[in-house]
Formats: sequence, C-alpha cells, structure tokens
Amino acid sequence: MGDHKEQPLRVGAAVRRRRRALELTLAVVAERSGLSVPFLSQIENERARPSQSSLEKVADALRTTAVELLAAADPACSVDVVRAEDEPLLAPQVRSLVRGHHQMHASEFTGDHDAGREFQYRNDQLMYVADGAVEIEAEGRAYRLGRGDTLYLTGGVRHRWRATVGDTRVIVVAVAEHVEAVQDRQR
Repeated sequence: MGDHKEQPLRVGAAVRRRRRALELTLAVVAERSGLSVPFLSQIENERARPSQSSLEKVADALRTTAVELLAAADPACSVDVVRAEDEPLLAPQVRSLVRGHHQMHASEFTGDHDAGREFQYRNDQLMYVADGAVEIEAEGRAYRLGRGDTLYLTGGVRHRWRATVGDTRVIVVAVAEHVEAVQDRQR
C-alpha cells in the first residue's frame, strides 16, 4: 500500500480565499449566487459539499469558474509522505519536499547554488542548513550559517545565498505564493 492515495478535494478553503481576495461578504455572494448565507458558510467550513450546479453558481458569483475553484482546492488528506527515491529533481540539485497545492512549500537544495541569483518572496520563509554551510546576504547584512542553523525571512526581503562547503544541504520552507499571508508592516 502506498504512502499517499488520492482523496476528495476540500473546495471550501478555495471559495473562502477567492471571496476574501475579492473583499466580498457571504451576503454578497449569497445574493449573486442565489444560495443561502448558511449554506455558503457550511461550504467554506467544509460542513457541506456543493453539487456541481451549486459550485458553478458560487464560481459565477466569485467571477471565476468551477474548474478554477477545484484547481485551487486543498486535498482532504492531512498526511502525505514524500520518499526521497520517489521524487524527481525539479532542477539540478533541487527536490520538492511537498506534493500538490498547499499553503506551504518546501524544497531541498543540495550542493552548490547560484550565488548571483537574488530572491524575493511575497510571503515568509525559513532556511535550515541540514548539512554544510552557507552565506546569506539579506537586508544589507551577511549571515553565515552552519549545520543546524536557521534563518527566518519575512515576506518581501530581498536575499541571495551560496553554499560555502561541498555537499551542503539547505531546506527552504515558505508560505506559498497563493496564500494571502502578507500584512502591512509598519516601518
């Protein structure tokens, strides 16, 4: 038996994310879709599964399609094991540690890395040095991290990094780009 099997999708979170992105209330979506506020609330909270017809009405009210809502849906399973030997490399020396469309993304970088490439993510991320050592330049400062060290970067921080020791392994865990996690920061 495999470590992961397909589960039904939870469309409620996708509906809620889309509604909030459009800054709509449940009452407005109910009026546009012809569905009741309690029913829409149950959909968003995964207490009701909409029929195809209801999902299309919700999608129309949210100015999208049922297909797009399903594509943005969360898988219903809460546990997924990713085996090292089963996951192909996304690029030389980069391996995804999470499958599918989730609120977090994680990758493992092994070996050398393009130190000239600058990164800037919309949401927060954490870098963990599993083996070796790295130098990271962020916010005009240089940081040296060794095995077991972590660096937390809030969304919007421009940074670049490079391995300083052969066979370095860095785990990067980030809030996914599709998640509205960024808040206005006072500077």
